[in-house]
Amino acid sequence: MRKLLSLLILSISVLIFSQESINFQNSTFKEILAKAKSEKKLVFMDAYAAWCGPCKMMEKNVFPLPAVKEYYNANFINARFDMEKGEGREIAMKYGVRSYPTYLFLNGDGELILKNYGYMGEQEFLTIAKEAND
Repeated sequence: MRKLLSLLILSISVLIFSQESINFQNSTFKEILAKAKSEKKLVFMDAYAAWCGPCKMMEKNVFPLPAVKEYYNANFINARFDMEKGEGREIAMKYGVRSYPTYLFLNGDGELILKNYGYMGEQEFLTIAKEAND
């Protein structure tokens, strides 16, 4: 019973946290592209590195902003990959990711629609999203 209660509390806190920021999918790159294609949406990918200060600042200061999370969650299939681990290494090579953070907007076929870099504020981050969606 205790384990079940702990699991329930953990699930609720994960659910609450996921609603406080951009909702990043926890899937493979292939699954993310398939979902984007089936839902007729673009993929927004946060290409980051674990040690990257500006990446952490985006995660803390920009991703949770109400206008940002609402726009990104409504309009994109959102993904995050550490470009120095696992699938991230292949993604970094394929899309020429050489600095962090890099933001990739891809269609369901994996074709690059827009690429941008670095820490940015709310308005600039929303502007690039709207530009990618046009």
